[in-house]
Amino acid sequence: MTAQKYQKILARNGIKLNIVATEGSLDNLNRLLAAHTPVDIALVQSGISGTGDTGDLVSLGSVFYVPLTIFYRSPVPLQRLSQLRGQRIAIGPPGSGTRSLALDLLKANEIVPQGQTQLLDLEGEAARTALLGQQVDAIFLTGDSAAPETIKEMLHTPGIRLFDFPQADAYVRRFHYLSKLELPPGAFDLGENLPPTAINMLAPTVELVAHSSLHPALSDLMIEAATEVHGGAALLQNAGQFPAPMAHEFPISADATRYYKSGKSFAYRYLPFWVASLFDRTVVVLLPTLLVVIPALRYLPALYSWRIKSRIDRRYRQLMALERSSLGDLSAQQRAVLMERLAEIEKSVIALRMPGSHAEPLYVLREHIQFVRENLARPPPKLEEVQASADQPS
Repeated sequence: MTAQKYQKILARNGIKLNIVATEGSLDNLNRLLAAHTPVDIALVQSGISGTGDTGDLVSLGSVFYVPLTIFYRSPVPLQRLSQLRGQRIAIGPPGSGTRSLALDLLKANEIVPQGQTQLLDLEGEAARTALLGQQVDAIFLTGDSAAPETIKEMLHTPGIRLFDFPQADAYVRRFHYLSKLELPPGAFDLGENLPPTAINMLAPTVELVAHSSLHPALSDLMIEAATEVHGGAALLQNAGQFPAPMAHEFPISADATRYYKSGKSFAYRYLPFWVASLFDRTVVVLLPTLLVVIPALRYLPALYSWRIKSRIDRRYRQLMALERSSLGDLSAQQRAVLMERLAEIEKSVIALRMPGSHAEPLYVLREHIQFVRENLARPPPKLEEVQASADQPS
């Protein structure tokens, strides 16, 4: 079982994968879309339409083809699916990817449910038995129900034919999620050359679909597991062909795009998963902080200079206020009070802590303090002296 292979691979990295049994691709997609769903990742056949808003879903890439195999009973080869009109066709149960694909292709050939053609819910072994027992005229098989052993057995059965799609190119143009595959002669039996000629087949892909909130580390691990599970060569695919960033119903996630271009991130490539995960979370927290702090460091020298200058400017404001208070006719007691305030200003200036690079404006301030002190110590001129000085010719 594919899911169990993923489970074993993820367990090697300490990740527990819980497998949920479903009815098929449509059920998988609907479980992803359900509110408060416990499902995080699902294998979904391309071309499947769910019953809800898929805007939150992204694809981690296509992981394998699901070839559509159609067997039918006829004395002569059929050229078009429309030739099955009015017959009994097994298309799989509701919710299965086989049924969804079959309905799309039959509808394109004007064969619809509740019409003259009888569409049955049979799939896999039950469908094969019904065809051999002449209870149905054609069966649609995909995935596990179309195992190579089953196909080989059907090809050896007289009166049973494998449908060839002569219009495969037209189908691919019309249904963008389909790919055209060529089954070479003798693919299932080299000794008897079965099939005797090349067969054109149609195949959707299966995608790993997840919520957009999936952690990047888990995205990497899932794609890495998909490479191990699906990356080998098979009858209808080359080695290394899957997984691949083939977008169909869902956009390829940014994390998946990054992985396909450059592989796993540095931390997850060289560190154990839990260490890399811790490192990743730390980077997520610290990086925005660093983006703010580093540019701000350029302004630290200017901010420090402004802080030093503001301390000196505050003392200058005190000094200027004191000097304005000294104007006018002051008594000896008032002058003494101003002298004490001036001494306090000078003491606070001396107590300022600042580097030697900012010492010059500090000593200039002390010179100005001394200038104000000398003016306060000097007695104010008498009114008569001021008038006499004004009367002297220049």
